[in-house]
Amino acid sequence: MSYETVVERKARKAIARLPSTVYGRITNAIEGLTEDPHPPNSLKLQGRDGYRLRVGDYRIIYQVDDEAGEVRVLEVWHRQRDYR
Repeated sequence: MSYETVVERKARKAIARLPSTVYGRITNAIEGLTEDPHPPNSLKLQGRDGYRLRVGDYRIIYQVDDEAGEVRVLEVWHRQRDYR
């Protein structure tokens, strides 16, 4: 089953600001979620709904709606943000 990917405005803005060396890897990872929304390196978030996908030093936060066949990308950020 193929899922539809919806990227929230906040995530689109963050992706647009990424360095060109990382931009392609992030967009490929998001496109990969359409085929497999639960890849082996994704983790279920604790304390809130959703999943985290690690792509190098960046994190993609997303939710999966299996009934609607939709993957909603909520946030993209550099892991350094977690240590502030």
